Amino acid sequence: MLYGKENRDEAEFLEPIFGSESEQVDLPKYKLAQKSIEPRVAYQLVQDEMLDEGNARLNLATFCQTYMEPEAVKLMSQTLEKNAIDKSEYPRTTEIENRCVNMIADLWNASEKEKFMGTSTIGSSEACMLGGMAMKFSWRKRAEKLGLDINAKKPNLVISSGYQVCWEKFCVYWDIEMREVPMDKEHMSINLDKVMDYVDEYTIGVVGIMGITYTGRYDDIKALDNLIEEYNKQTDYKVYIHVDAASGGLYAPFVEPELEWDFRLKNVISINTSGHKYGLVYPGVGWVLWRDKKYLLEELIFKVSYLGGELPTMAINFSHSASQLIGQYYNFVRYGFDGYKAIHERTHKVAMFLAKEIEKTGMFEIMNDGSQLPIVCYKLREDSNRGWNLYDLADRLLMKGWQVPAYPLPKNLENEIIQRLVIRADFGMNMAFNYVQDMQEAIEALNKAHILYHEEPENKTYGFTH
Repeated sequence: MLYGKENRDEAEFLEPIFGSESEQVDLPKYKLAQKSIEPRVAYQLVQDEMLDEGNARLNLATFCQTYMEPEAVKLMSQTLEKNAIDKSEYPRTTEIENRCVNMIADLWNASEKEKFMGTSTIGSSEACMLGGMAMKFSWRKRAEKLGLDINAKKPNLVISSGYQVCWEKFCVYWDIEMREVPMDKEHMSINLDKVMDYVDEYTIGVVGIMGITYTGRYDDIKALDNLIEEYNKQTDYKVYIHVDAASGGLYAPFVEPELEWDFRLKNVISINTSGHKYGLVYPGVGWVLWRDKKYLLEELIFKVSYLGGELPTMAINFSHSASQLIGQYYNFVRYGFDGYKAIHERTHKVAMFLAKEIEKTGMFEIMNDGSQLPIVCYKLREDSNRGWNLYDLADRLLMKGWQVPAYPLPKNLENEIIQRLVIRADFGMNMAFNYVQDMQEAIEALNKAHILYHEEPENKTYGFTH
């Protein structure tokens, strides 16, 4: 074909992307460009902008899911426009959310004698906020009935120092005193010998953690429940447990179904989890459930007139896409109990393998071997002849694409620098062998290195810790 002026639009469409005018100028960054550009060119420009970013599959820092099946991705992409909050317009999506809540309640052994309640959230951070709010309001109602001057002191929340930052945010936002139970070398989870020392009549609740961010370990929720039960027998100022099961909530029921940490325990009144962690969904979706509606006060539930209907809601966020919760339902339908169990057990075996291989080098002390959550944590053994540290090792591993965080442990243990590997469902044994090989090569290179970038010891966070 021959093209004249009148066919210029067709000529521009046939023009090579990398020969287009848009590829001759810098990408708009902080101010809108004046003119529009072709979709295919815009796609390529934005895609190229992320070329030097890390590969999510090699990100061993994050708990968040980095792979879903193509059918799940297709389903989620086809439902991006559905507004999760609009129950009247999308009744089937509403029913899907309801089914997910019921399935999770069953996994967490909710009693048929009680009326559980639950909701989806953007992630477990929002779920923690909702669980914390419910505890505060319930405490206030109980305290007022008992005649306590609720303004005399700030209400407090008891939690181990291994908490995720969302709890610190909650305490700041809702004016709560955070009482941290310090972790130490003997107690790498909540210290059951000391936890009740932090509890008084102004305590809104105690948070147990099923998967501490720093180490992956579980708090002993059953033992904590026993302590709370004995405490409650001796006081009118009852205290209850919220379990932050962001990581373990959709992992432990499949791998350790006999482990008692959930609604089987009398004083566990609410639980949150992340669907986008071991629920195997892309970010972000979370869930929060209460064992009975009496623990979720009516004043926290709002009836909203929206787009022609009335709906009850208590979420902090409002309009958002329903695609993630639909992705959660896809996984529940697709895998079933046995599928989740198979995936998580294989992940568990990979973590245990990595821990053993890393220990075989003789250079590291294993802090967590993946025996609970599939998280491997290790620190360097004391060696005065070694001229490098974990920050150097992290840099070296990054040369092969592996994103491995190095960071100090929380208060009282801040001089302990560790590395953490989060093993997810998409990290198979073949990748584990590759990681071990690359780690061995990195160590060999560091031992021969003449220049190191972290010669002066410095405690800092390297990479993500959540």
